[in-house]
Amino acid sequence: MARPGTPRKLMIFCPIVLGLGIFLVSLAFAQNPNERLVKPGPNPQDRDDINKKDGKIWVLDFKFKDPRLIKVDIPGRGQKVCWYLWYQVINNTGDPRRFIPEFEIRTLDTNQVHKDQILPKVQKAIIRLEDPTADPEDSESGFYKIKNSVTITRDEIPVSKEGLPPKKITGVAIWDDVDPDSNRFSLFVTGLSNGWTVTDPIPPDVEPVVRRKTLQLNFRRVGDKFMQKTGEIQFVPPSQWIYRASSIKIPELGAEKKATPSN
Repeated sequence: MARPGTPRKLMIFCPIVLGLGIFLVSLAFAQNPNERLVKPGPNPQDRDDINKKDGKIWVLDFKFKDPRLIKVDIPGRGQKVCWYLWYQVINNTGDPRRFIPEFEIRTLDTNQVHKDQILPKVQKAIIRLEDPTADPEDSESGFYKIKNSVTITRDEIPVSKEGLPPKKITGVAIWDDVDPDSNRFSLFVTGLSNGWTVTDPIPPDVEPVVRRKTLQLNFRRVGDKFMQKTGEIQFVPPSQWIYRASSIKIPELGAEKKATPSN
């Protein structure tokens, strides 16, 4: 019941303002102009049409922000300038899918390769920046529930249904060793698809080469190693779906190749 002297219009206005505030916060999380969405794309090496219902190949949608930098004191390593990629995966394939990611940065000007790492202290610092609603000590808290490359594999990516808001699973990939002298690099994301193919060995190797459907994202960095800061890494479109050589071996194929008599 209203207190004596409380204007009725004010009582009505307060819940409206509160509701509007909640709506705006939700909207801020839902619509971010810095996020880029990559839809599944075809490749000549696909064994089947990726858009065909009940096809042999499935591909997840991938949303990401340009890589960012964060300075963290890592136990046993000291203070490091770390790179990280905030991303989300969305499953529009019709069935739950297991996402087992591999993130690799290859510098194009210094020719170095960097694999993403599990760095708990860096992940906590990232969560504080990217999701203020979360408790960094609790990976299941907050609006995004940000996962790393291991914890995101524990559950299948749920199916997003047509006509309903997509079910986005959020993750982060982290590097603490990217060459600061590099200004051009490619980021390869594997695990978004079950597409694979086998090609002939590359001499002197004798084993067939297994190539996996991979998302390639290209970036450039404006600045130098003395002034590293977030915002200097920029996406260079377009994104590309390629088939990239992997370290996976198929014993049956290797045995068959060796058993083939030579002329």
